[in-house]
Amino acid sequence: MSADQNIVPLRSTHSASVVFGVGAAIGVLGGMIGLGGAEFRLPLLINLFGFAALSAVILNKAMSLVVVLVALPARLAAVPAVEVAAHWPIVVNLLAGSLLGAWAGATWAVRMRSGTLYKVLAALMVVMAAALVVTHTITLGGLALPLGAQVPCGVVAGFGIGVVAAIMGVAGGELLIPTIVLLFGEDIKTAGSLSLLVSLPTMMVAFARYSRDGSFAVLGANLRFTVITAAGSLVGAVLGGLLLGVFPDLVLIPVLAVILLASAVKLARHD
Repeated sequence: MSADQNIVPLRSTHSASVVFGVGAAIGVLGGMIGLGGAEFRLPLLINLFGFAALSAVILNKAMSLVVVLVALPARLAAVPAVEVAAHWPIVVNLLAGSLLGAWAGATWAVRMRSGTLYKVLAALMVVMAAALVVTHTITLGGLALPLGAQVPCGVVAGFGIGVVAAIMGVAGGELLIPTIVLLFGEDIKTAGSLSLLVSLPTMMVAFARYSRDGSFAVLGANLRFTVITAAGSLVGAVLGGLLLGVFPDLVLIPVLAVILLASAVKLARHD
């Protein structure tokens, strides 16, 4: 493990209004595309607020967990619980891989050298940009795989998503939703609800793994910062949800993808 990753940064000195505003802006971006926005938050934690890579990932994970906990009841209210419960095999199938992936991803993150982690995060930002474009510009349909292939594919996909979500500190909905649509043939609305049921325990496993590392102390040192940013993200997500459809996807998605790619370039150059 790199020694510089164990250094807990000083508490953020930014004003509460700035922290809340940044969180709200991130929430708006995520809300406009039906996601939490954690992929946009991560580079700002590093480049704007000055947190080291691993510290930023842990803070991002904590904020993502808060957002998912708040979003889950609202999402389940939009899709009947009975309908969601009927799809429990999908959730179990993905969790069989994602829980292991989350533990493995968090373990790899805390053991990576700082410079390596920045580059890994940059590469994953590119993956997120690609997933964003594919999900919102291409009409996805189920692959109609036989059960014998569907189950192992679900486990493998879940593992990969768990790894990515743990390393980036995100919920993973950007990858879970298209995976559920492709592998299991569900519609986008149902897939969104099921993704939250997979994301929550997956994030908790990654969070538990990070809690065993010295860098987890950054959360206690910046608890106020974390709460204010998460609150801003929640408010922004509501506003972004109200703006859903105001900007056409053909305009919005390329802009957001460019933001992610620009963030990836900056992270890749980070020492």
